[in-house]
Amino acid sequence: MPRTVMVGLQHGSDIMEAIRENAADLSINAGFFSVIGALSSVELAYYDQKEKVYRQRSFDGAFEIASCTGNISLRDGQRFIHAHIALADEKCNLIGGHLLGGRVFAAELHLIGLEGEPPVREYDPVTGLFLWRRS
Repeated sequence: MPRTVMVGLQHGSDIMEAIRENAADLSINAGFFSVIGALSSVELAYYDQKEKVYRQRSFDGAFEIASCTGNISLRDGQRFIHAHIALADEKCNLIGGHLLGGRVFAAELHLIGLEGEPPVREYDPVTGLFLWRRS
C-alpha cells in the first residue's frame, strides 16, 4: 500500500532538503509530492536545450507557492528529488522553473510513496539529462 504523509515544513528550512529528509524518514525511493505555502527566497533553473546546461537564478522576497510538484526516483543509487515550482510575488506576477532550493516561510508537504521498484535515472546523450530509463 502506498505511504502518504502530510507535514508542515519548518520555517527557515531549505525546501528541497525538507522534501528529501521526509522521503528518507519514510524510506521512499519512488513517489511524488506537492507543496503549498510560501518562500522567502528561491533558487530556480531552466534547462538550456541548445547548450545542454542548467541556467540558474536566485530571487529574494516574499513568494506564494502557486504550484509545486515533483517526483522521487533513484540516480546513481541515491534518492533523487525532481521538482518544478511556480511562485507569485506581491503583484501576483509569476516566476517559475526547476526548483533547486529555497527558504521556507510556511509550507505544507503532501508526499506519496509508491510501491514497486523505483524509476532509475540514467544519462541520456540526446538531451544531456538524466532521465528515467525505459523498460
